[in-house]
Amino acid sequence: MVAVAILRAFGAKGPLWLRRGPWAQLPARFCSGDLAGAGRRESDPRPTSARQLDGIRNIVLSNPEKRNALSLAMLKSLRSDILRDAESNDLKVIIISAEGPVFSSGHDLKELTEEQGRDYHAEVFHTCAEVMMLIRNHPVPVIAMVNGLATAAGCQLVASCDIAVASDKSSFTTPGVNIGLFCSTPGVALARAVPRKVALEMLFTGEPISAQEALLHGLLSKVVPEAQLQEETMRIARKIASLSRPVVSLGKATFYKQLPQDLEMAYYLTSQAMVDNLALRDGQEGIRAFLQKRKPTWSHEAA
Repeated sequence: MVAVAILRAFGAKGPLWLRRGPWAQLPARFCSGDLAGAGRRESDPRPTSARQLDGIRNIVLSNPEKRNALSLAMLKSLRSDILRDAESNDLKVIIISAEGPVFSSGHDLKELTEEQGRDYHAEVFHTCAEVMMLIRNHPVPVIAMVNGLATAAGCQLVASCDIAVASDKSSFTTPGVNIGLFCSTPGVALARAVPRKVALEMLFTGEPISAQEALLHGLLSKVVPEAQLQEETMRIARKIASLSRPVVSLGKATFYKQLPQDLEMAYYLTSQAMVDNLALRDGQEGIRAFLQKRKPTWSHEAA
């Protein structure tokens, strides 16, 4: 039943959570989870690291020397970390953070010179779009933990996450216009996170906004002092991890499905989802536990 419910919520056929656009002809190994080495030499260190404990996967952008630029290798490594065991009940929430004073400086401009060629440029932006859509379509919530500057595609990554917690020293900018490369793809995520006029001012001027401004405009969920950033992010992640994965997955899918709809269709879709939710084993367990005044025991099972 949860499979039907999530398929309804995404309005898609095929894998339960991975929705492919008409232009996204993905390789057969795309869902294999064995992508860690794609796009890099064996001698190169992985540009991301990942560890998982108690249902929380921490993915870290680990190339501070290059300001955690979203190179093709970084994007493929991030994609692998997001995809790995995505449908496992052991995974409840993902946190994306970064080493060093820059969360991410965006695309590696050395990869965008004419020497690389149009096909390589297309692969960079195609892969970046894949990663951003994977975050949106992933069955578990994805949290950005930001401590420092998030620029261009780095800002896009923050805007694409379901929740974003930042330190008060963080800032956000889409400065591509200043170097002759308008931030069109970052603008997709940005325009869906902040009001249009705020997005356009950022895109047209390239000027940064502070963490407090980003919070005011809806780019962030919360701003905390730097010393409290990890504690607060983990508090949110642990709360999510303590809940039923099928219920949260259905809820996330339904939220994004209804968002662009008119009011009538939004209520139709969410009413269907509520009925499907009640048919889940954990849906009934939660209601029984509430009525019996006890803590629920989640099965995390699909039916």
